[in-house]
Amino acid sequence: MPEKKEPAPGWPIVSGEYVVGNPESCVGVVTLGSHGLEQAAVEAGAAIAGPCHTENLGIEKVIANYISNPNIRFMIVCGSEVQGHLTGQCFKALYENGIDDSGCIIGAKGAIPFLENVGKDAVERFQRQIVELVDLIDVEDTDKITQAIKECISKDPGATEGDVEEIDVEKKERGLPTVAKPDIEYTKKLMESLEYKVGLMTRDLGLSSGIQSSSLLGVILGSILAIVLLAIPVVLKVLLG
Repeated sequence: MPEKKEPAPGWPIVSGEYVVGNPESCVGVVTLGSHGLEQAAVEAGAAIAGPCHTENLGIEKVIANYISNPNIRFMIVCGSEVQGHLTGQCFKALYENGIDDSGCIIGAKGAIPFLENVGKDAVERFQRQIVELVDLIDVEDTDKITQAIKECISKDPGATEGDVEEIDVEKKERGLPTVAKPDIEYTKKLMESLEYKVGLMTRDLGLSSGIQSSSLLGVILGSILAIVLLAIPVVLKVLLG
């Protein structure tokens, strides 16, 4: 029987849209941008399951709830990826690479992947505690999610070593997000590409206008010529009596 520990008093310690199951379960489930999968995950044996939309405060809340329960050793990331935030990809990057000195998730592709209220110690605890992150991003099939939960439970290694860690991510003031350094070379190439495309569009418009102008001029000249040709016999008839 795997060894279990008591989670932090009042666990989960951070509020959210999650559903809570057995706190001694070794599995936590993040459903990203999908809703309606939580109950099925808990019924399959998960300790906690709920969505996570943002790659900063949302991830911080998940970390806080996970490391305050040492029994959670597996994380299943499933449900539809959150466009723009790319929260699922950011979770994977955090688990694999951690954060740098500025709090940026290394290798994350989300819009603002900066953790302001969770430091390196908490992230490293999260990385040690979670023995496997199961990637089911964009999977909403409850049968597949249930199967993954049961497979994790069958490999339960017991509670992680060390004491329960509690982080308060709700009462701290959040500052302005750090802005990533712009890619100057990419920006220059983009501007050059735009200038080239604008040049092509201008040329095409010019040619089109020229053709239309030429066509209109041809119609006018043709009409004048036809009138002249029709008038010649009339003039001659008048002159000749």
